[in-house]
Amino acid sequence: MASATLLKSSFLPKKSEWLNTRPLSSAQPMAVSFTVRAGAYTDELVKTAKTIASPGRGILAMDESNATCGKRLASIGLENTEANRQAYRTLLVTAPGLGQYISGAILFEETLYQSTTDGKKMVDVLVGQNIMPGIKVDKGLVPLAGSNDESWCQGLDGLASRCAAYYQQGARFAKWRAVVSIPNGPSALAVKEAAWGLARYAAIAQDNGLVPIVEPEILLDGDHGIERSFEVSQKVWAEVFFYMAENNVMYEGILLKPSMVTPGAECKERATPEQVAEYTLKLLHRRIPPSVPGIMFLSGGQSEVEATLNLNAMNQSPNPWHVSFSYARALQNTCLKTWGGRPENVKAAQDALLVRAKANSLAQLGKYIGEGESAEAKEGMYVKNYSY
Repeated sequence: MASATLLKSSFLPKKSEWLNTRPLSSAQPMAVSFTVRAGAYTDELVKTAKTIASPGRGILAMDESNATCGKRLASIGLENTEANRQAYRTLLVTAPGLGQYISGAILFEETLYQSTTDGKKMVDVLVGQNIMPGIKVDKGLVPLAGSNDESWCQGLDGLASRCAAYYQQGARFAKWRAVVSIPNGPSALAVKEAAWGLARYAAIAQDNGLVPIVEPEILLDGDHGIERSFEVSQKVWAEVFFYMAENNVMYEGILLKPSMVTPGAECKERATPEQVAEYTLKLLHRRIPPSVPGIMFLSGGQSEVEATLNLNAMNQSPNPWHVSFSYARALQNTCLKTWGGRPENVKAAQDALLVRAKANSLAQLGKYIGEGESAEAKEGMYVKNYSY
């Protein structure tokens, strides 16, 4: 950011417009002040965002913290060691042809600086696959004092220097996840805190060359219906864009990672993909400026197939934005189980990843038909109070 003060006569009233006022002999010039963006990365940010939001492609979210990655590894009987995390993430980034369906990969800090099991930098492998490396920059959720047992996302302290270092390491976009809980309110305090934190993060990331993914996740927790999800989502996104405007965030150089508008996970009345698409697109049209290049939806605990079907339903007619995906579990679940930590299963696991990536690529184009999906891909992955 940079401030500029203009002292130009064209900004001042003409003499004839000074109504009923007497000139003062010691009058000072009128100063008109406004904020302008320094713009060092403007063109690059726009190019990066458009590249990630390219037809038929989306984001692989593989930015689980070491603790959460450990839970995933434990589910297949593996110990949470750096070597095992490295082996699994090597499997993901080296899947042949992944870049045909994936335009960006969100990494945890360990992975950004890590090499594959055969000594190649993870970042270089991704770039070789035509996949933009990204980085999770928030420091996780902590209790929000004064709220109704809600959370806020920490990590603004030192964010500028971290973003600059991540850019030097090869990252070109960033991610920050804030959450809103419907059963716990959400309180006005929690919504405002999430929106302000996202806006500050977005401005700082852009100033350091990283396209910010803006992610206020509306948690699936609760037994509320789809109307309540829609109501809360409207409120949250109104606050987010208000504070991004206050912080001079350039909308052409951001990506969004919203929750789809669905009923709560414990609601007895389920929604069809067509209903999810109807409510979600209505939310986007009411709240999201068309200048935003990409809407990269999170899966939020939906099954692999459910997330793909809902995305496909949203792409049955043209949208002002690139409506796509930024999935973690909804891309990785079958892949992880297929691998099972055994070297002889690497190819089969990569094939499973490519099946899901291709399915969501087709869904982004509105061409997914959902035939031949496994029973495992239809299993829900909702976890109450999910954190990573």
